[in-house]
Amino acid sequence: MVLLPKPRRMRVGDERVVVKGVAPREVIDAGAVSHEQGYRLTMDGSGVRIEAYDPAGLRYARCTLKQIVEQADAEGRVEVMEVEDWPDFAARGVMLDISRDRVPTMATLRELVDLLASWKINQFQLYTEHTFAYRDHKKVWEHASPMTAQEIRELDGYCAERGIELVPNQNSFGHLNRWLAHKEYVHLAETPDGCMTPWSKELHPPITLYPGQESLAFLGKLFDELLPNFSSGLFNVGCDETWELGQGRSKAACEERGTVWVYVDFLKEIHKLVSARGHRMMFWGDIVLKHPELIAELPKDLIALEWGYEATHPFDADCRRFAAAGLRFYVCPGTSTWNTIAGRTDNAMGNLRNAAENGLKHGASGFLNTDWGDNGHWQPLPVSYLGYAYGAAVSWCAAANGEMDIAAALDRWAFADRAGVMGAVARDLGNVYQAGGVKSENNSVIWSIWLKMNQPTDHEAWRKWVDADRMREVIEAIDRAIAPLDRARMDRPDAALIVSEYRWAAALLRHLARAGIARLEHPTTMADVPAKLREELAAELEPLIVEHERLWRARSREGGLSDSAGRLRKVLGMYR
Repeated sequence: MVLLPKPRRMRVGDERVVVKGVAPREVIDAGAVSHEQGYRLTMDGSGVRIEAYDPAGLRYARCTLKQIVEQADAEGRVEVMEVEDWPDFAARGVMLDISRDRVPTMATLRELVDLLASWKINQFQLYTEHTFAYRDHKKVWEHASPMTAQEIRELDGYCAERGIELVPNQNSFGHLNRWLAHKEYVHLAETPDGCMTPWSKELHPPITLYPGQESLAFLGKLFDELLPNFSSGLFNVGCDETWELGQGRSKAACEERGTVWVYVDFLKEIHKLVSARGHRMMFWGDIVLKHPELIAELPKDLIALEWGYEATHPFDADCRRFAAAGLRFYVCPGTSTWNTIAGRTDNAMGNLRNAAENGLKHGASGFLNTDWGDNGHWQPLPVSYLGYAYGAAVSWCAAANGEMDIAAALDRWAFADRAGVMGAVARDLGNVYQAGGVKSENNSVIWSIWLKMNQPTDHEAWRKWVDADRMREVIEAIDRAIAPLDRARMDRPDAALIVSEYRWAAALLRHLARAGIARLEHPTTMADVPAKLREELAAELEPLIVEHERLWRARSREGGLSDSAGRLRKVLGMYR
């Protein structure tokens, strides 16, 4: 029997009993069940019984019962069994990036919420930089197809009905380039004339707010408009990766007091804004972790979000620091889908399991599975199902689910594939990043090469660890992974769409590998590649861009598509 997540305790007998169509007897009794959100589910000759610690436990028992009943035999029978279960983490969330171009339609969001609720996820966040329709800031979001206040209220109610808390999310310090790019807001920037970043040797447009009173007044007005649309008492203000802090207007203060102290003081001011509006503040913990002695200086009601996206991320050491300071924290791994197109399966599962095990070890109060959309959000939504499902499983009970058969779980509870094909396709295409024996962090190798297609300064670095023969191995791995796709038999209304999305992902990966081979074999720029080969690459890429646009519109809003597809069209121009 395939369950997602698998319960921590399940005793099965030899006899079989009818469960399909049998109404369970239900009771909420904290004295009968030992853990919050826990339940005991019994199926025997006397019928089906549920004892739950609280209403949440009753909901999760029903989720498990539904999965069991759906696997009953033709007579509606299953084995006599007793399930006793409860979660490792009280909060088990998913955060979806809606600020790197792709904003899902409301129908897509509702379908995703239904799926996550069936896997016992109980928190959901929409990562926001500029994609909420603030009344007085149309200039920022007018081409982004943002979430409106009415849509947030509708989604909040839809989530609540399914036992999910929709947590507001608005980055409030760094990652505000979509605001600061406009003349109306550049005066709020730390570096109005541009900044230096770790990923570029050239001046970059401003990203980070200046940590002053004018910025606080600006944030306060945003919070006043955003927060009343949510029933949650939490609020994720971001505040990660403030790259240029100390390069501009705060330079003197940073030299005098230390950059990290300027950061912490502004964080405390944001905390006052959040607290005054009746919310508990969540923030990304990357900056303060660099100076762990400062963690103890933070307000004790903060929730730190400990993020890291490699299977080897030091969750053990980082969680220990937060725990030692007495600060509440979540572990925040990721789906490993961004900058890859089809994911990094083994890395994702290692990262998610690492976070769950060490979060549990050090007393994390929550687990937030993050799904980013860097550089155009090219990965189709179903590519993220693997990470969502495995994250839901290990955040519920890592001991029971760490070694789960993820392909089988996806076939039954994500893709509804009676042929048992789609889960393996998702798993194996997501492992193509390992083909050729070369791995890179936070992306796949072919993505990295392709992203910098016309930058000759990177060419020698690439050639030290990857070559054309390895790229040919990647193409062979893509073809092997996608070969079974035609045999999938998904009982989902969007089955044909999923097939098209995976076929497109494989085709684009194959194209990136071919383009990578061309660049590796011609050592300066794309102009060095023979014209005939560039023409072939252009003829291959152009219909993939058209298909990207078609598939995007099936699940996502129009805003952001021109930017996402434009990144592909830029390379198309290089070919020509």
